[in-house]
Amino acid sequence: MSDTYENSEDEVPGTEVLPLDAWHRARGGRMVEFAGYWMPVQYNVEGGGIIAEHLWTRENAGLFDVSHMGQLVLSGEGLDAAVEAVLPIDLATLALGAQRYSLLLDEHGGVLDDLMVTRWREALYLVVNGATKWDDIGHLREHLPDEITLNHLDDRALFALQGPKAFAALDRLVSGEWPLAALTFMRAGPFLLDGTEVHISRSGYTGEDGFEISLPADQAERIADLLCEQPEVKPIGLGARDSLRLEAGLPLYGHDLTPETSAVDADLRFAINKRRRADGGFLGAERVLADFARGTPQRRIGLTLEGRQAAREGAAIYAGDQCIGSVSSGGFSPSLNHPIAMGYVATAQSQPGTPLTIEVRGKHLPARVVPMPFVPHRYSR
Repeated sequence: MSDTYENSEDEVPGTEVLPLDAWHRARGGRMVEFAGYWMPVQYNVEGGGIIAEHLWTRENAGLFDVSHMGQLVLSGEGLDAAVEAVLPIDLATLALGAQRYSLLLDEHGGVLDDLMVTRWREALYLVVNGATKWDDIGHLREHLPDEITLNHLDDRALFALQGPKAFAALDRLVSGEWPLAALTFMRAGPFLLDGTEVHISRSGYTGEDGFEISLPADQAERIADLLCEQPEVKPIGLGARDSLRLEAGLPLYGHDLTPETSAVDADLRFAINKRRRADGGFLGAERVLADFARGTPQRRIGLTLEGRQAAREGAAIYAGDQCIGSVSSGGFSPSLNHPIAMGYVATAQSQPGTPLTIEVRGKHLPARVVPMPFVPHRYSR
């Protein structure tokens, strides 16, 4: 995983620190530049490393610091109609406390970011990617009317507690108007975590059951210590977060999603709600609806590779001697014990079972198209 990140602090001047920066370093976190912030790629604990952290999360619970992501609150008169003019989301079906995945599109239907939208009382709470959050804020301010207020919650941290034992660890620490068990996948609400007001959603980006916790930044170290005192929980770095989301078949913006890709060729059709497919009326709708009607020349797929050598982003994908696409994310799967990848190929060669090859260091490695996710999702529905 190390080739994905910058490794020397001297090479990236001006990189920002997050509320837990000293906490990560004190726990042996190897800090790297990511999305303009210093973040831990892994922890130098005994028996640790990316593979160990990955497997711990699959079997127990991992704590991820994702405070680099943007937390935004939209409010104002005519909120739903204004947001629906920008996002291809059906807010009429988004109940209080419900959360939904959506896309930020440009005027040509290209993907500018993917994000989560949660219904709060008289507001919408958005979580956007850290590398794009300032551009996202500018884009939203440009395209939303003046009546809509956008607040950037830059005084809050964000944790992801992920894994099959995440519920047991968190449940003993929180209280609220309803039990934590009332939160099923993609539901959210306010809770008290050891006396601190937090907002918790049952969601994440690992394919496991888990939670995302929005909390005051000045409480980040205390809450992180409290969570890691639970026997199920260990701090986990960016390296395992990337391999976990890859196994779950989840795209990463800037790699699997870019302004050159659309929701349809990225295989994110579910993000364009049924009513919006029929009515349009959102930014980039002309291209998106045309893609639904005609199909697209390429499609995002999953690939398994033979042997042990992984294919990384940018590696060319071949059908015979014809290059038909490239890898957008790739690596070794600790859970499956062999390499996997995502990429874009010509639609004609995108069907599961199709044999292909991937060029890595001058060699063509045998690969096969497979359905995603590579590892089954274990969300609490």
